[in-house]
Amino acid sequence: MTNFLSLNDVTDLDALIQSGLDAKQHPFADQQLGRNKTMGLIFFNSSLRTRLSTQKAAQNLGMQTMVMNVGQDSWGLEMEEGIVMNGDKAEHVKEAAAVIGKYCDVIGIRAFAGLQDREKDYAEIVLNQFKKYAGVPIVNLESATRHPLQSLADCITLEEFKVKRRPKVVLTWLPHFKPLPQAVANSFCEWMNARDVEFVVTHPEGYELAPEFVGNARVLHNQNEAFEGADFIYGKNWSSYQQYGQVLTQDPSWMVTMDKMRLTDNGKFMHCLPVRRNMKVTDEVLDSPQSLVIEQAGNREWSAQAVLKEILKTI
Repeated sequence: MTNFLSLNDVTDLDALIQSGLDAKQHPFADQQLGRNKTMGLIFFNSSLRTRLSTQKAAQNLGMQTMVMNVGQDSWGLEMEEGIVMNGDKAEHVKEAAAVIGKYCDVIGIRAFAGLQDREKDYAEIVLNQFKKYAGVPIVNLESATRHPLQSLADCITLEEFKVKRRPKVVLTWLPHFKPLPQAVANSFCEWMNARDVEFVVTHPEGYELAPEFVGNARVLHNQNEAFEGADFIYGKNWSSYQQYGQVLTQDPSWMVTMDKMRLTDNGKFMHCLPVRRNMKVTDEVLDSPQSLVIEQAGNREWSAQAVLKEILKTI
């Protein structure tokens, strides 16, 4: 694995999931791979789980880590080519990425969608510019369109907790008062389409995701119907893709409640976190034995470690 930007960089998903499960059992077994190597974690946006889990995974593998918040710890970075830099950005990514690549053996990048220009966001300019100029492997710590480390952790969690060979997995839209990116939902769809699951996506009309991510999922606008017989409920909010970045409804009836969870087949609740309690999902659900949100977040360490192990084998 040279880079980890999306599922497209994974050659054997089953093996990668198993690598994460193995790392969970033996966290320090591969420390020789990362000894005397450094990972840079570059954040254009806030983070809790991604920052800590990736840093911990790198340390488990013997790596040193450096963390930088762009615009706070560094100059603002210009991403456009051929531009006259007379604005608020003091440094171009051409120099910045190349310099960071001199200090680091692997670079992780977190850069959210701006939700103003769909074409620009879906072009993944930040990731692609770092890939172009850094000269070292790049790891996607959540981009405008995808969050593959989260999706790998989700796959690990499903593998641990499934009780059927082919479980029913439902991705449900949740209400929120501000526009959020489609990255987690896109990525979850992409990875579920690669797994042997019955996959259903449910959301209000107008919240259709990009077709290339939805893939073969069954799409329902009736949440209760979608929940029936489900083994896993994955909750997430996202803004409109067609009316890009807009909040079309804040319908509170889409919040996940225990009554809705009773429609499932003793289903487990998943969410990538952070989650707004009693707006997206009730306390009763989050604090119940059916909630996997903490176990799921814990698996972020092992998804990052599995990916970094594959990358370290190539450098």
